[in-house]
Amino acid sequence: MTALAAGVAPAVGLRRATRAYRAMSRAAFRSLVAYQTSFLFGLLATTLAAVAMLYLWRSVLAAGTVRGFDWPAMRAYLLVAFVAGSLVSSYVDYRMAGRIQQGDVAMDLVRPVDYQKSRFAEALGFGVYELGTGLVVAAAAAALFGGVPAPARGGVVPFAVSAVLVMPLRFGIVYVSALVVFWTRNYVGVQSARIALVTLFSGGLVPLAFFPGWLQGLAAALPFAGMASTPALLYVGGLSGAAAWRAVAVQAAWTAGLWWLGRAMWRGASRQLTVHGG
Repeated sequence: MTALAAGVAPAVGLRRATRAYRAMSRAAFRSLVAYQTSFLFGLLATTLAAVAMLYLWRSVLAAGTVRGFDWPAMRAYLLVAFVAGSLVSSYVDYRMAGRIQQGDVAMDLVRPVDYQKSRFAEALGFGVYELGTGLVVAAAAAALFGGVPAPARGGVVPFAVSAVLVMPLRFGIVYVSALVVFWTRNYVGVQSARIALVTLFSGGLVPLAFFPGWLQGLAAALPFAGMASTPALLYVGGLSGAAAWRAVAVQAAWTAGLWWLGRAMWRGASRQLTVHGG
């Protein structure tokens, strides 16, 4: 009977934790649905920027293929990168940074759920809304600019795997940067630096193929490429065969590495918080 109870207890605890994380995801989703004005204005600004980039690249590629991209391939690349870039918006890091700066994060230490998993559950809730709106905008832009080709044959499976990894990878980068507030006490500079790095090295605005050779290799090895460039290149056939799976492996390695880096940073930050907070 004791052994049975010992086996049942972890299962009950897991179910309770799962219900808690689902509730956090639903609450995050509902917060965007209920208070969506600011989100829609932000989405409008992003949409205008995406449309502007499509017009720009259509002009650049009017004469033909450049660096392996013709206009239909570039159009598909930019729209896939746009959808990937719409995930894990500033809601996640602003909420985290605000609670850390105000000291409210101390309450998270006594809650019977994992802090990192809780933030990821919230990111998933936001992500459902962000993905839906991103797909609507991308579909409208695709219709406006003449549609997009189907995914490259032979690249559907690695593209699907890469697309699934985008969310946890983006969350890992946002989560780690938000935890830095424990040491900097300010988040504006940290967020600005993160946005600049992501904008430059993710390939969301300018494909990495347009970078100098040495910078291409560096950018491909960084985690930012997996946030936009990798899934977009897989969709248009810019990566195939062994190269495709190597890019997905780099994406997966950074996803796991950032998750464990985040756990290590949270342990250090929580110990610091306990020492100073009593």
